[in-house]
Amino acid sequence: MKESRERLLAGLPVTERHERVAGAVTSIVEGGHGPPLVLLHGGIECGGAVWAPVVAELTGSHRLIIPDVPGLGESEPVARLDPPRFARWLSELIDLTTAERPVLVAHSLLGSLAARFAANHGDQLDRLVIYGTPGIGPYRMPLGLRVVAIRFAIRPSELNAERFERRAFFDLDEARLRAPEWFRAFSDYNRARAVVPHVKRTMRQLIGSCTKRVDDSELRRIPIATELLWGRHDRFVSLGLAEATSARLGWPLRVIDDAGHVPHIERPEAFLAALSTALDSTTRSEI
Repeated sequence: MKESRERLLAGLPVTERHERVAGAVTSIVEGGHGPPLVLLHGGIECGGAVWAPVVAELTGSHRLIIPDVPGLGESEPVARLDPPRFARWLSELIDLTTAERPVLVAHSLLGSLAARFAANHGDQLDRLVIYGTPGIGPYRMPLGLRVVAIRFAIRPSELNAERFERRAFFDLDEARLRAPEWFRAFSDYNRARAVVPHVKRTMRQLIGSCTKRVDDSELRRIPIATELLWGRHDRFVSLGLAEATSARLGWPLRVIDDAGHVPHIERPEAFLAALSTALDSTTRSEI
């Protein structure tokens, strides 16, 4: 299991440490120099290692802080990862890892918790970028996604992982061709974590809570610049939800072509370009 994780992170200019954060020993991958950037993975068993395809580029301009949230990756679980417990954990993580207010980039299910955190603890953040996030609008999980997710949760076999990944990516075969060894390590490590009881429990909790809508009154309380990135062909959380949220709340939306739910893996160059534009835009808006 650890060997697969090492293959995921091999050659990257980062180090890993383990610190007790809000009562749970948390794995934190760090590297780079510059303004702090916290990368918060989505609801995925392998945790923060999923950011590997964009890490090398980002360390050239930012100091990266990439945690595994409690109960996923290599971090210890908590009894329940609900919004108050998550907020305590993230607040302590930020205080532990940086003296500056970081940009928070959050994906998928964890984007819902990140939005709640920003509404109540925006003074700890410089700005917020979220994508593939169901909780920022009215969301109903697509039936096909529900089926493949249940199959994988019950039996995380190679076949069931393949079914799930084909829904997550716009073109899984093309993505694999670009980095076959990395994808093998990704699949091996994710499936290995998926059989761990506390990982299964954490995933159930996140799916149950983070697919529920965050009320607009709470989202409107976010006091910092907030931007949306989205894969044009996201079959987990549709682009339509992002477009409606952008129109409703006035949050800029940047769409990544030829990408599904995980553009940071599928189209890393386009994702980095969109993220850079988002950060430059929010910087200019504050001048």
